[in-house]
Amino acid sequence: MKASVFFGPKRKLEVRTLAIDSPMANEVLVDVAASGLCHSDYHHMTGDIPHPAPAVLGHEVAGLVAAVGESVTGFKVGDHVVSCPSLFCGKCLQCVTGNTHRCESRPGRAAEAKSRLSLDGEAVHQFYALGGFAEQILVHENSLVTVSREMPLDRAAIIGCGVLTGVGAVFNSAKVHPGSKVVVIGCGGVGLSIVQAARIAGAGQIIAIDRVAEKLEIARKFGATDAFQGGDDAVAQVRELSHGGADYVFEAIGIKHLIEQGVQMLAPGGLMVMVGATRMDESVSIPVLWTLAMEWRIQGVRMGSSPFTRDIPTYASLYLQGKLDLDTMIAERIGLEDIDRGYATMLEGKHTRSVVVFDDVMKHAAAQ
Repeated sequence: MKASVFFGPKRKLEVRTLAIDSPMANEVLVDVAASGLCHSDYHHMTGDIPHPAPAVLGHEVAGLVAAVGESVTGFKVGDHVVSCPSLFCGKCLQCVTGNTHRCESRPGRAAEAKSRLSLDGEAVHQFYALGGFAEQILVHENSLVTVSREMPLDRAAIIGCGVLTGVGAVFNSAKVHPGSKVVVIGCGGVGLSIVQAARIAGAGQIIAIDRVAEKLEIARKFGATDAFQGGDDAVAQVRELSHGGADYVFEAIGIKHLIEQGVQMLAPGGLMVMVGATRMDESVSIPVLWTLAMEWRIQGVRMGSSPFTRDIPTYASLYLQGKLDLDTMIAERIGLEDIDRGYATMLEGKHTRSVVVFDDVMKHAAAQ
């Protein structure tokens, strides 16, 4: 099969032909229909977060089940599925208490077992045990969930990480209440998902902040009541627009000074929600006395605090009901050879999401 292969930081991805193994027990082989470009992959491409090479990146995947291992009972050939990085064991304390996104013992092949992917006999790593920038993925069954056949798979793919994280941050992590004042810093795929979820949750005011005017226009379409381009005066603007501060501030980029600004935007008792991934060595400065005096709360978010086998089908249903707009979030559909260009466009802030699409699989899925 063909895959876009990562050979190390700051090197271009290369489309290569890889060998892919057959499913072992508890594994599922999936023909990839679509795979989204997420900023998390780019952190590894730049070396901000280390990752072994060679590897296949990509973790927002949707496709059709092509084969299943002998112990797999939850999936069958032809099922429409979406992957999630939150692979879980189902047995550890975090899993049995409903926090599968915090699984403490993620399953996989034994160290001595044959690699799922290889290039000229050398093992190839799978990012998040997925490796979605490829024609096929071979994964543990607890990385997948089925979705309705009515759900377009290119739209379904982006639910697996970006949408799951953003919408889950609102519904699961922060539990935004109706009538509240919400600020969203960063209007990429995750930030726009936060804006939409805040609208669905009934927030009374949603303030969107980004440096790109086009993204602010999308945020307004998605439910932002106010939107402006960020800068040194962002805190003052938020406090003026909200008449004293926000109940919830979501930072969806992962930039130190924006997180620090976000804390200053809070009303007394407000919650700062850190959603965007930062560099491994990044830290922020928080005014401790003010945090104590104002009873500000600060929370990290991992994958939208989502049990994905419940939430991905739920969010797909919201799309099918017309409540969650995923169409506008996809700006372009590209091929495996275009991934580097897709990330360059993302960094320029020209649009929200690029999705690698395999037309033959998409057509097959639509015909079912």
